[in-house]
Amino acid sequence: MSRIKKLEPEQWDPELRELTRADSATPLEQGLMRMLAHCPEQAKGLTRLGAALKMNRSLPERMVELVRLRVAFHNQCRSCMAIRYTDALEDGLNEDLVCSLENPPAAANLTEAEKAAIAYGEAMATNHLAIDDDFHDRLRQHFTEAQIVELGMTVAYFVGFGRLGATWHMVEELPETFQDSSEPVAPWGADAIVVR
Repeated sequence: MSRIKKLEPEQWDPELRELTRADSATPLEQGLMRMLAHCPEQAKGLTRLGAALKMNRSLPERMVELVRLRVAFHNQCRSCMAIRYTDALEDGLNEDLVCSLENPPAAANLTEAEKAAIAYGEAMATNHLAIDDDFHDRLRQHFTEAQIVELGMTVAYFVGFGRLGATWHMVEELPETFQDSSEPVAPWGADAIVVR
């Protein structure tokens, strides 16, 4: 059971409900917003930030989803690990690629750019101070300065809100694999839910 009370969309601020298209979303798609709706002004700002990161993205959806799932593993955010986004699937994400996240450096089906982005996300989630000049030089082999900034903002969003989601323990709608928090889980080799 979630540790923070979920609000139903009819209890949300009307502008927040419209911004998030809550009335046409499933409970799982409404996600953390059901809790964030307790603070509507902050939730609206967060929604706008998330939309700006998504709508103005130059990085491939498949890559961003791989990074998100690897970060989710380190965060142990169960709802993050259980979800696959439609746009990433349309960009070539499949469960074989997700299984590659168990050991990204050894994965033959990941591009070098994907491996670099995943390594960056992993470092942000586990040891951010290890991201030094050499690390940035390796990123520059695959990404422009603007893309590195975009990747950084996107990963910061994933790390921060994934950790928040993990502490709120929102697991009721998830496949059974992700509901028990007594043992760590991984996004590879488990049931997933596709959302828009």
